[in-house]
Amino acid sequence: MTQLAIRNLSVTLGVPLFSGLDLVIGKGDRIGLVAANGRGKSTLLRCLSGTYEPTTGEITRARGLRIGHLEQDIPADLSNLTLQALVLSTLAPEQAEFEGWRVDIVLDDLSIPQELRDTRLADLSGGWQRLAMLARVWVTEPDLLLMDEPTNHLDLARIALLERWIASLPRDLPMLIASHDRAFLDAVANRTLFLRSERSRLFPLPFSHARVALDEMDAADGRQFDNDMKKAAQLRRQAAKLKNIGINSGSDLLITKTKQLKERAARLEDSARPAHAERSAGAIRLSNSGTHAKALVTFDDAEIATPDGRHLFRTGKVWIEKGDRIVILGRNGMGKTRLVTRLAAALQGQDDPAIRSTPSVVPGYSDQALSQLDAAATPLEAITSRFDVGDQRARGHLAGAGMSIDLQNGPLRSLSGGQKARLAMLVLRLSHPNFYLLDEPTNHLDIEGQEALETELLEQGATCLLVSHDRSFVRNVGNRYWQIDRGKLIEVEGPEAFFAESESA
Repeated sequence: MTQLAIRNLSVTLGVPLFSGLDLVIGKGDRIGLVAANGRGKSTLLRCLSGTYEPTTGEITRARGLRIGHLEQDIPADLSNLTLQALVLSTLAPEQAEFEGWRVDIVLDDLSIPQELRDTRLADLSGGWQRLAMLARVWVTEPDLLLMDEPTNHLDLARIALLERWIASLPRDLPMLIASHDRAFLDAVANRTLFLRSERSRLFPLPFSHARVALDEMDAADGRQFDNDMKKAAQLRRQAAKLKNIGINSGSDLLITKTKQLKERAARLEDSARPAHAERSAGAIRLSNSGTHAKALVTFDDAEIATPDGRHLFRTGKVWIEKGDRIVILGRNGMGKTRLVTRLAAALQGQDDPAIRSTPSVVPGYSDQALSQLDAAATPLEAITSRFDVGDQRARGHLAGAGMSIDLQNGPLRSLSGGQKARLAMLVLRLSHPNFYLLDEPTNHLDIEGQEALETELLEQGATCLLVSHDRSFVRNVGNRYWQIDRGKLIEVEGPEAFFAESESA
């Protein structure tokens, strides 16, 4: 049964975000929505929820359809509410008075601890804020659920919790889920929509299989276009020969045939459609300045603690050698980021007797919040103030990272998360590091950006220590794995046992 139908939907904001989109969402559809950064996923979800008006097209909703929309951003006016009050405020006053128990049921379903329910939203971690906003949507009992990047800020255990929660919902409840998390999309979606400026594609498959089908379809489109253009060129050559023969022989029949061949060639050229070429959201390229040293960093049983001194774990004596791509595994709050920031401080000159590094190490550090970028600066200033590249070269680097002149001269705070992440990668490259410290580097990056980062780390032979909750990224990049377990840092063979433990927690 159709719950919502889209016909010829288009949104243009300077350039088309998407156009001619047709989509039917029926009961039981779990659709993964995939597109590059800034290509209209959030805009499409807002169109479907009724909070944004499309440029053209029609949206037909089933009578009485209740739509729940989990947006990426939290409205500022909600930040002072407690978690419990936030969810309760969604209900009508009469419902809130007599059916407040529904809030407790939803919070229990999402495994939100009792001690957090009286905490202000502003004082919660990003992951708990995300689940609180999801509870706020779900308590309204929607018939169609729209979710925009639901795994943002969630650790692996909470991503697994979210996957289990989705699996527990009524099987006929339809969903449209925008996400850059490939493993999550494979776990929850049974259809995949690739949103494009034109000719968006829908496959009745989860993401990984749909991606293969999309590549095959694009390749077939490319071959068809080449064949059509070759055939049109051949018709034009034949027409030219017939024209000469017709003129020399005075044959009106051949002149007519020449005209017909040209018309056929023109029709073929007009109807031929080249294969889709996605406009890049910006290149991600890294550098590796190299070093002759074998062991770059040594931890001599360093104690890792919270800022207020609470003990978290000890590293034991471990080494990071040239070519290592070490992933740190552990649940949130166990000290992964504290280990990275401790090492970053040591590499930047802070005296630390428990951490030694070879003098040839040139670190490149990017944290979760991208705090190495000055929010008050422009992207152009972020480059020219740190690197002696000149204005024109800096603009060229920024254009390659996907930033137009307007964005280059505007404040950093106006950039999207994906654009900031690409700028951070550009800053790293221009620093010419030989050792990368990366804390959640795939945050905000679209799938194209994640894959580009993976490729660069592998092809450059980069040495790195990284933290990530993206299972696909961890599997594709890591060649060593350190796990924080019962107060110790231990080396494990791979991430799968940790993933399985997180999923069952």
